[in-house]
Amino acid sequence: MENWPAIAASTIFISVFALIISEKTHLMIAGLLGALLLVLLNILSLQEAIAYISRSHATLALFLGVMIMVRVFQPTRIFEYLATQIVILAKGQGKRLLLGIVAITTPICAVLPNATTVMLLAPLVPPMAAELNINFVPLLILMVFVANSAGLLTLIGDPATFIVGDAVNISFLDYLGKLSLGGAIAILTILVLLPRLFPTIWRAQLEHPEQLPKIKIQHRRMLLPGGIIVGAVLLFFVIGELLPTPISPATIALLGATLCLLLSHHSKTDSVPNILKDVDWSTLIFFMSIFVLIGGLEKTGVIAGASGILAVILGKNIALGSILLLFTVGILSSLIPNIPLVVAMVPLLKQYVVTVGLASPAILDPNFEGQLPPEILPLFYAMMYGATLGGNGTLVGASSNIVAAGIAEQNGKRISFQTFLKYGVPVTVCQLITVGLYVVVRFLMFR
Repeated sequence: MENWPAIAASTIFISVFALIISEKTHLMIAGLLGALLLVLLNILSLQEAIAYISRSHATLALFLGVMIMVRVFQPTRIFEYLATQIVILAKGQGKRLLLGIVAITTPICAVLPNATTVMLLAPLVPPMAAELNINFVPLLILMVFVANSAGLLTLIGDPATFIVGDAVNISFLDYLGKLSLGGAIAILTILVLLPRLFPTIWRAQLEHPEQLPKIKIQHRRMLLPGGIIVGAVLLFFVIGELLPTPISPATIALLGATLCLLLSHHSKTDSVPNILKDVDWSTLIFFMSIFVLIGGLEKTGVIAGASGILAVILGKNIALGSILLLFTVGILSSLIPNIPLVVAMVPLLKQYVVTVGLASPAILDPNFEGQLPPEILPLFYAMMYGATLGGNGTLVGASSNIVAAGIAEQNGKRISFQTFLKYGVPVTVCQLITVGLYVVVRFLMFR
């Protein structure tokens, strides 16, 4: 049977996610088992599997570097100290703590990748929750929702927004003027939902926050040089690729991690083997496995076929197509990481608008630098919104979700698929509806 590789790749992919949803095995084991089955069945060769991993080497390197940097500073107790200060500033009120997480995460995620932000901020969450005697898992999930949504505020806030923006040749300033409001609406939707999503935490109140135990910072000599390293890393995350000789975020993260290891080694605060032992290797291996599983779907034509069917359904109705894309891509993105999904959808969507006569074949040229017809742009905008917001739907919908799950596990709790789903479904549905209304009003009714 000619299409058996596509059937096998789809079956393995669905089976892996069924195992994750059922929680019958650890998500890393499920992902790795699925990836190895693709190789054993010769759907992918080992070299091809490694090639699909290598295509995402920058993501893996970025995560590894930030994980090491965060771990290096654990002996200083700086995270516990900052968490206590935040609780005091919130006056021990749960609702202020929830609003504070939104306020802190939003501006950072507008300029840094969402998973990176979660890795930097999430270590503050467990000690904050401990001070208020509440479960830290919902707080981590909230941080993930905000991180994923805030990526829509700027062109560089999320890889999916950048990929789509680059495909339609939109400038940073044009993005701010046309599309950032959609990200702001997504954040506002979360704010409105806070009391209903987290009622226990919203009502939590610590009677005497000023009486919290005073956390004493350890190894103070590390803080100044360590702070300089972290500050430089954050600065170059933003400007590195704009330099005459561009420096990728992955390179910056690995350099920062190496300097932090050097600092820890010479200050004798911790040993390098101890630090590396505590890196969340299971999360990194899961990401590698997902890249291979997506590679199997890509090689066998499953993603292209599904996207092609969607293009046939759209016809020439841009308004209907935009709304269908928003919700369909949003649903797909809750199951498939948005980066490979967007990478597959962009050329197919371009081919579709050319085929139905809405654009010139010139836009298919990878080096095309002109402007796409304004009437077809809502299709691309809707796809971008759906791909980004759909990541809030399930535990595996976005890289920041997996990072948060790994951090929770390191702190003694597990974010189950069902737990994340309980919060993710209402948030994603409400965000897709509110942002969908924005797309209709802004780009379809008054264009």
